[in-house]
Amino acid sequence: MKIDRLLVSAAHKSSGKTTISLGLCAALSAQGLRVQPFKKGPDYIDPMWLARAAGRDCYNLDAYLMDDAALSGCFSGALGDAQLALVEGNKGLYDGLALDGSNSNAALAMRLGLPVLLVLDARGMTRGIAPLILGYQAFEPGIRIGGVILNRLGGSRHEAKLRAVIEHYTDVPVLGAVAEDERLAVSERHLGLMPCAEVEDVQARVATIGRIVGEQVDLARVRALAASAGDWPADAGAAGGARRGVVVAPARVDAAPPAASRAAPLRIAVARDRAFGFYYPDDLAALEAAGAQLLPFDTLHDAALPAAVDGLFIGGGFPEAFLDELEANVALRGALRNALAAGLPAYAECGGLMYLARSITWRGRTAQMVGAIPGDALMHARPQGRGYVHLRETAAMPWPHVAESSADAAGAMLLRCHEFHHSSLVDLDPDTRFAYRVERGHGIDGSNDGIVRGNLLASYAHLRSAAGTHWAPRFVAFVRARREPGRARSHLIDTCAA
Repeated sequence: MKIDRLLVSAAHKSSGKTTISLGLCAALSAQGLRVQPFKKGPDYIDPMWLARAAGRDCYNLDAYLMDDAALSGCFSGALGDAQLALVEGNKGLYDGLALDGSNSNAALAMRLGLPVLLVLDARGMTRGIAPLILGYQAFEPGIRIGGVILNRLGGSRHEAKLRAVIEHYTDVPVLGAVAEDERLAVSERHLGLMPCAEVEDVQARVATIGRIVGEQVDLARVRALAASAGDWPADAGAAGGARRGVVVAPARVDAAPPAASRAAPLRIAVARDRAFGFYYPDDLAALEAAGAQLLPFDTLHDAALPAAVDGLFIGGGFPEAFLDELEANVALRGALRNALAAGLPAYAECGGLMYLARSITWRGRTAQMVGAIPGDALMHARPQGRGYVHLRETAAMPWPHVAESSADAAGAMLLRCHEFHHSSLVDLDPDTRFAYRVERGHGIDGSNDGIVRGNLLASYAHLRSAAGTHWAPRFVAFVRARREPGRARSHLIDTCAA
């Protein structure tokens, strides 16, 4: 299989690689190229921008949460008719949690055969840029740095000096030189970039960034670098095997759906608006593959849930930024509270958990929320939970994994996921039941996560079905079991054991 591909990385975080990646996706797409974007690591906001620039969903590749087979399967399954795959790294090229670099951007580049386009923040640099490049080349011989883009240049003289130094001391070509330009800035808030759904002129902003980057980067040489990657083996990484204690993800995101999906479709309402937009596209696809019909609703404007829904999913987002609108929508808050009290199966993550609490307090303002969770969300200046999380399921988990044998029962219930929240839950009911014990991370109180109230599961942790949690088919099976009690046990076991 021939697919041009490359990794856009950097020497360190905040080098401008997201802006460069966004600009490249927009500029190459404007040339008529079908560009498939990917983002390395856990992230929702950067992929939103990359998807807008490329006109295609952006998929996340996470070497910590996913084994080799899942990584390769996600990559292959998302390509479709794409002509070029652009993977944006996170942090620096060699950064990662593991001492051996096994979950770094460089490791991902080696697994997927990606030549590296290195974005260098050139502010204040001249001759020192040469040892930086040489060191990055020498550190990991298996990595091919096929070009650099000089970013945030101070002017033409600065650019000329850097080009002369790089040409004299290294064999790495300069594929672009992007000057400091306020038009390339994207507004930020406490979790990073502002979601593009909140930017009124988003398409014009993306087009401007694409035009500026396209004018200052040699797009033909970037395409040639991507073309040098060679063929993509469809079965790459298939022998990666299972990570100990984690359920192995399916090899492809478009794998055949489980038997439960052939039953009558379930209607699951999904909050999709400016306040809630943190969803992985492969998770949504997994819900549909398991037999769910996803019905979007707007927490800011809709007075009621979609008609005749069987379940509810509220992902993450920024409810704290929309306190007035969420509080003012009394009708929907009441409808949600009544539906959950009546037993509607529901799943909520992070921002969704906050919205379902009694209230949210931010910057001295307290607003009433749904009230389905007996606690109050309090925003803090610093993150309360940040990074990768290990969770162990408890007996309170409403849709547990069903182990295939007693031998893997203990390890199979360990979930790897991630969290990033500035809020905490206070004044929580002391009798609250939790679906998870936290073995790494913070969760709700440092020890527990996953509040269980009736048929509701709400947590700070963000799960990924493709990362081995298989939460999507498990949740759909749970919803179906509540709609069709007579078939509950067999369908729940069949789907969870798949």
